[in-house]
Amino acid sequence: MSRGGAVPWGRLRDVSAVVWSAAVSLAAWLWLLLFQGWFWRTDVRLPASRDPDAWPDVCVVVPARDEAAVLPASLPSLLAQDYPGRAEVVLVDDGSTDGTGDLARELARRQGGLPLTVVSPGEPPAGWTGKLWAVRHGMELARARDPEYLLLTDADIAHAPDSLRRLVAAARTGGFDLVSQMARLRVESLWERLVVPAFVYFFAQLYPFRRISRPGSRTAAAAGGCVLLRADAAARARIPDAVRHAVIDDVAVARAVGRSGGRIWLGLADGVDSVRPYPRLRDLWRMVSRSAYAQLRHSPLLLAGTVAGLTLVYLVPPVAVAVGAAAGNAPCALLGGAAWLVMAGTYVPMLRYYRQPLWLAPLLPVTAFLYLLMTVDSAVQHRRGRGAAWKGRTYARPETAAEEG
Repeated sequence: MSRGGAVPWGRLRDVSAVVWSAAVSLAAWLWLLLFQGWFWRTDVRLPASRDPDAWPDVCVVVPARDEAAVLPASLPSLLAQDYPGRAEVVLVDDGSTDGTGDLARELARRQGGLPLTVVSPGEPPAGWTGKLWAVRHGMELARARDPEYLLLTDADIAHAPDSLRRLVAAARTGGFDLVSQMARLRVESLWERLVVPAFVYFFAQLYPFRRISRPGSRTAAAAGGCVLLRADAAARARIPDAVRHAVIDDVAVARAVGRSGGRIWLGLADGVDSVRPYPRLRDLWRMVSRSAYAQLRHSPLLLAGTVAGLTLVYLVPPVAVAVGAAAGNAPCALLGGAAWLVMAGTYVPMLRYYRQPLWLAPLLPVTAFLYLLMTVDSAVQHRRGRGAAWKGRTYARPETAAEEG
């Protein structure tokens, strides 16, 4: 305290900076709430559809590498699809060492249902990520059957019995070339509860689902666990060759389809679930950091902007509340509290979608801080030459802007 009980000018200046930062953060949250495509709403589900007069042929392509732990919970759901037309499953065993291919054949023998073909593509050539090389191999085999649609789905995704039927009906009714559902990820461990709903929330903030389905929209994205793609649209967009370097392959595929004139739909899933567990923070950390820097196109400038943006939007509000309370500055606390309240309110629908307790909503700044650290770690790993990875395969070559967007 200075003489007469006055607050030192330096402290006032520091509090004033926090007040202004809190005001900017509140303005950002009001803009996100009203003008970012209603990203926070979770009612974007498969659109209303009607059954086609004749059900088209479909080939399901499943890239798999060391997936023996999850196949018993996922592959039988694909083989059991209640689909009125002709459909078959192609599982591409990409050099697994855990018996993935043999297990898939055994599950098909016991399960019955849709016919299953297991193939192996060999080592990917230079310039290909392993997953997309596996997808290419499966798509080539599928095209020999001349299906109208391809369903690209991951080996850890379980589908409800009517999943394929609903996807095809939605694509046909809406005239979509690509229909994708973001699978509901597993949320059981403490870290999954804290991190997983926020993962989908942040994705929707970057790629608002409502914008994606608008004709002529410049926003394009898909969720790699469940992508129904017209075969002729894939050929027109040169999928997957056009995106062979992509680590974030689902977004790259959607952008390629959009650039070639295709219509895209993306929403949240009912009846499409990931069975892969992420019990430890380390597991979730790897999932996010694997591709976070690739999302920023390996740009230090975009990384700096992302860190600054996350800090301003997610971290400033609770800091402003704490500083305002400590300094007795009501405007600081009120502005920070208002921004924090809007932030938590936009997170509530996602927590409800994941059937999680609403007391997790005010903890979103904690989760955002974890994502900030994961993003920085992704950049550090890239600078060390470790690159992104898929199932143990590391890709040091960065995607270019043309390849990823």
